[in-house]
Amino acid sequence: MPFHIIQGDITKIQADAIVNAANRSLLGGGGVDGAIHRAAGPRLLEECRTLNGCKTGEAKITRGYDLPAKYVIHTVGPIWSGGHQGEPELLASAYRNSLILALENNCESVAFPLISSGVYGYPLEGALEVAVSTIRAFLEEHDMDVTLVIFDKSSFRFDIRLYSDISGYIRNHCETPERPGSFLGDAAKSVAFGGVSGSRRSIFSRGKTEAKKMEERSAGAGVRRYAEEPCKEPLYEETAEEAEVCLDSIKEEDALIEALQNLDESFSQSLLRLIDARGMKDSECYKKANIDRKLFSKIRSDVHYRPSKQTVLAFAVALELDLPETEELLKKAGFALSHASKSDVIVEYFIAHRNYDIYRINEALFAFDQNLLGA
Repeated sequence: MPFHIIQGDITKIQADAIVNAANRSLLGGGGVDGAIHRAAGPRLLEECRTLNGCKTGEAKITRGYDLPAKYVIHTVGPIWSGGHQGEPELLASAYRNSLILALENNCESVAFPLISSGVYGYPLEGALEVAVSTIRAFLEEHDMDVTLVIFDKSSFRFDIRLYSDISGYIRNHCETPERPGSFLGDAAKSVAFGGVSGSRRSIFSRGKTEAKKMEERSAGAGVRRYAEEPCKEPLYEETAEEAEVCLDSIKEEDALIEALQNLDESFSQSLLRLIDARGMKDSECYKKANIDRKLFSKIRSDVHYRPSKQTVLAFAVALELDLPETEELLKKAGFALSHASKSDVIVEYFIAHRNYDIYRINEALFAFDQNLLGA
């Protein structure tokens, strides 16, 4: 199941469990700890008194009482002491043990605060990195809907250098009334089917083509061309350079024909074919796309399924499509990349730089107040 980052109040989150960044006594405190105790009511404190505290990096579970969540998982993050007292390992352990408790109690959804990032003083960027990497590792092995709840943007720190680079990219490529036009441009679109030397052939093409067969037949110094009717002698003999130009033209024409043959293909059919072409398992693909398993099952079973644009882009990232291929997949669902959309330009930035880390992309989208990829 997917991973989300949202801004909000964790005490109001509808989930099977929410995680409390508690102190070792488990008897309440300030910040998120105090807020959860106040929202849950006095019975939470009564149950916590029976737990005999909790060690740093470990976790314990109680009922949620007056909270929307069924359970509260209490975990103790480390106090930052410069990073030389095992803080990263202890923080990762707090996330991991909380997730294990949620799994053991049959929770399908769990929401976390950014543990240790408040009065415990853990650097915000490092706290986010540990949270995301630990949750990612868990979701690679288990199905669970995990949400990281950021109370306000002042407690969220994204890589400043990457933020600056993306900001410059947005300024250069976002469409404005003064600077209209397509980000991809004619040159980029012209290589959609591998027409430029060195470019990767579009994986929207199918199977071994007649051009490939001709290429195999033409190995050697030249290519002999014959008239349609059999003839004992060749009409003329091409040089290797002339043959290469001819083959390139045939490849482009063949790929275009194949692409046109795929025009009637639905998004679902196209997606499943691309997964097969990549040699991926279904589970590998939907997890890399940050897509819920149930949603993927709907897509697989319904040939006419109409996805959201974020879902299509999530699969494009999971399949590691380049920009023209991403455009082709979007067309199958009736969408297109737009310069008028900051979200689209951010995703384009990552695809153009061949960075297909969906978690990193979603961190950037959150930093720029955009909808995340996946579902």
